[in-house]
Amino acid sequence: MDLTCLLLTSDAVLLNTVRAAFSAVGIGLEVRADAASAIELAGRRHIDGFLIDCDDVRGGTGALASIRTSRSNKLSIVFAILNGKTSVSSAIEAGANFVVGKPVLDTLLRSHLDTALPRMEREHRRYFRHKVDVSIKISCSTETAVGKIVNVSEGGMALTHFGPAALEGIVTIQFDLPGTTAQVFRAKAELVWRDAFAIGLRFLRIENDCRLPFEAWLKSLEAQLQFRQSVELSNATLGPGSRS
Repeated sequence: MDLTCLLLTSDAVLLNTVRAAFSAVGIGLEVRADAASAIELAGRRHIDGFLIDCDDVRGGTGALASIRTSRSNKLSIVFAILNGKTSVSSAIEAGANFVVGKPVLDTLLRSHLDTALPRMEREHRRYFRHKVDVSIKISCSTETAVGKIVNVSEGGMALTHFGPAALEGIVTIQFDLPGTTAQVFRAKAELVWRDAFAIGLRFLRIENDCRLPFEAWLKSLEAQLQFRQSVELSNATLGPGSRS
């Protein structure tokens, strides 16, 4: 499971410290030097964690607060990096989970990261979209449409739909869970985006008897993905000349 964090800073020393600590546990890092681009990225997609240089990047504290208003990142882990201007209480009030002062000690950062990692992994599973091809029935008021799920996560799914139904607002969805015996998944969902090719749904309520089988299906998809990635990594490591 590949985690990604966003570091907002123009401080080369901080960048090197964070990169060393995060790469040691397999976390990828995206770096932005200005608050506007960091806010724009956080508004477009889920990111597993943030490190915000509040005092040495113009608008850093505002960027921290903005992250907490984005739908996809309001529960993401946020590290606030301070340098004598912003108070610890102000950083926590803005939404920081961890507050670290400069110069950032490697041992302290790694200790905080060990604490944060399980939650980051849980949130990643909520948003990570597994590619699938599963038939689904969608109902809205008195209209019904059928479609295909193209990706799915703990929090929702994207799908293509067919038929004349003008889907909007709250919908009811139903589909057969692959790999189970006569297990039908049923849930209420909210239509949160649409384009010319697909629609996006966010789960509002999953029926109680469907939740555990659904979670088991997602775990099987994750296991399949990890297996494929391990095979690809093994093949890349061996190289074409090492295989008979």
